Amino acid sequence: MFTNVLVGVDGRQGGRDAIALARQLAAPEATFTLAHVYEVFPGKGATLAIPFQRSEAQQLLERERQLAGVHAELAIRGEVPVGRALHELAKDRRADLLVVGSTRHALIGRVLIGDDCRGALHGAPCALAVATRGYVEVAHDLHRIGVGYDSSPESEAALRVARELAAARGGVIRALRVVSLHDVREERPIPADWPDAIDELVEREGERLAEIEGVQSVVTYGGPREELAQFGKDLDLLIVGSRSYGPVGRIFHGSVSRYLVGHATCPLLVLPRGRTSGSETDEGGARAAIVAAG
Repeated sequence: MFTNVLVGVDGRQGGRDAIALARQLAAPEATFTLAHVYEVFPGKGATLAIPFQRSEAQQLLERERQLAGVHAELAIRGEVPVGRALHELAKDRRADLLVVGSTRHALIGRVLIGDDCRGALHGAPCALAVATRGYVEVAHDLHRIGVGYDSSPESEAALRVARELAAARGGVIRALRVVSLHDVREERPIPADWPDAIDELVEREGERLAEIEGVQSVVTYGGPREELAQFGKDLDLLIVGSRSYGPVGRIFHGSVSRYLVGHATCPLLVLPRGRTSGSETDEGGARAAIVAAG
């Protein structure tokens, strides 16, 4: 459970969805900050416009805070790209979770566009959460929590976080292991009877997952990103581990995470390497980072 949550708000649907998801993922005693990043106009008139823009941003945040009925601090940045501003705000406030919306025209659309944003968000110091569109309009819980599992340290960490959330919310955990030709190739050169080799691997992985206590396990053959997206259709939350770049870095390197951001129909949490829960830090002091997307 997260205790220091930063939410990107833009006055649209996506920001309200983000607030709703943030409240689901946050601990009861969590501190919230609503953040708005306004665009800095180019040209000589930019300096004159800043006070007006900041005033508008302040009013926007106050309005959204009142509408959501949440006790939260407010933060304003006049900076482009948006991703860089959110990154710096999260770092300055030592947030352990950053939540944004998933709509094309809301905050997430601005965050995911542009090489500058990619560079700014790579290695983000805190969690990035992306809510599905319309999340605020329907009552939600975290009863069905799914984990993408492959026995790696990253998936073990994702499973630990799933257990933590399930214990707090009274949820059940489902684990999906996706077997592909890549897995067969890791064990031996692809044989002529590769369909039989896949069946053997699926059966073996099924027996392994069945030994995990308190988890409903599923093993299937296919493409990991497509199978995980399909898996998420029956979930309230999907958690996967990130192996190399941290949550945002993985998104921008063509990973499974990036695909799920655009195709998952439930909120997505990506737990980066070296993290075990939302409250821990790594050796460098960086806060745990999780991505939720839809």
